[in-house]
Amino acid sequence: MIAAEIRDPIHGYIYLDEVQRDVVDTPTFQRLRRIKQLAGAYLVYPGAHHTRFEHSIGAMYLSGLIADELIEKGYMDPTLKEELTLSLLLHDIGHGPFSHVMEEVMAEKGVKHEDLTRRIVRETEVADVLRGYGFDEKRVADLAVGLSNAHPNFMNEVVSGSLSADLMDYLPRDSYFAGVEYGKVDTRRIMSSLEVVNGSLALDSNSLYAFEALLLARYEMFRAVYFHRTVRAGEIMMVKAMELADEELGLTDTRDIQRYLTLTDDHVLRMLSELEPRTHALKRARELAFNYKNRRLLKCVFEKLIQRKEGSDMELLSSKDVRAEIEREIATKAKVDPESVFLDVPTAPSIPLSSTKETFSSLTMIFRSPLKREERVIRVEEMPLVSAIRGYLDVVRVYTTKEHRIEVEEAARSVLGR
Repeated sequence: MIAAEIRDPIHGYIYLDEVQRDVVDTPTFQRLRRIKQLAGAYLVYPGAHHTRFEHSIGAMYLSGLIADELIEKGYMDPTLKEELTLSLLLHDIGHGPFSHVMEEVMAEKGVKHEDLTRRIVRETEVADVLRGYGFDEKRVADLAVGLSNAHPNFMNEVVSGSLSADLMDYLPRDSYFAGVEYGKVDTRRIMSSLEVVNGSLALDSNSLYAFEALLLARYEMFRAVYFHRTVRAGEIMMVKAMELADEELGLTDTRDIQRYLTLTDDHVLRMLSELEPRTHALKRARELAFNYKNRRLLKCVFEKLIQRKEGSDMELLSSKDVRAEIEREIATKAKVDPESVFLDVPTAPSIPLSSTKETFSSLTMIFRSPLKREERVIRVEEMPLVSAIRGYLDVVRVYTTKEHRIEVEEAARSVLGR
């Protein structure tokens, strides 16, 4: 029974049933309206003010379409559809302020937003709503992070991975609001071609081109939007500000889940901007937040884009200590304060990881002819377009303040140019 309808700019009308509506109406879910999907991207792409709220509803909608397709083909028990759609509705509910920017801060504490998603689904009023309609909140929580042992594996893949409802919503949505064209992919073709083989998602061979276009669109979105040099300038300022003020504000203290749920983009930015400068760290945090708010951003003076394969020396730069050492070396050569130099190394797999966080290496495809149906595992190497971008998309950048651009650029080229 339809309990509510939402007009979505990407998918048109989305209809909610009673349990979905009641989950959406909880304060915990409404909080997602105050967490931007793309953190600081709006500083470069002014339209990118969309939030985790509408993305979560869009992902829920697409998971329902996928479920209908798999049910019609006899692969999925119809009774599992509601758990799947609820899981996609809740898959991002653990995100903190500034989305993935907060994840960078949390990573130092060993906390992931997926861990918080599980807790929030199980420990807040969301659990009360789910139980009230006869659902097990633990089953929904595990599926919401794509790690459920109680469901068929293909349901985890609908949540997370290269054929997920999550990916097929955020690419066109982010592209639309950023005002770029990369995310215009025929996702309906992909969804209508999904099959299940040995418990995992498979794809009809006729949709290989649409699948390749999906992965290429993700690759281009990382280069043009998610890892845009000016987008990252604002984001590393917020990462540094939150790190400097963490002890004072307890931003990464997740012991009290209700307190964590008060943290939204505007609330954290306001707290940082209003810090009492009692220490040097708090003074710096306040200054960075103030400059972020007023778009007085750091300047990128060195950039190198690297597409690496696994096992590269680039992995060394994932170490915070190594990055700090390089920042000091650049600052010394430039004769500037080390606090004026920021080394940024955003990195992501150029092809989405599986729900179990394993590297994408193959896809089962269905080949049909008038005489037979053949199931075949196609390795990445057999998909020329996908193989060409396989690996990790890495960017090495050096940022500094406006007044130190020339000397830091020269020093950065000396240290990192090789």
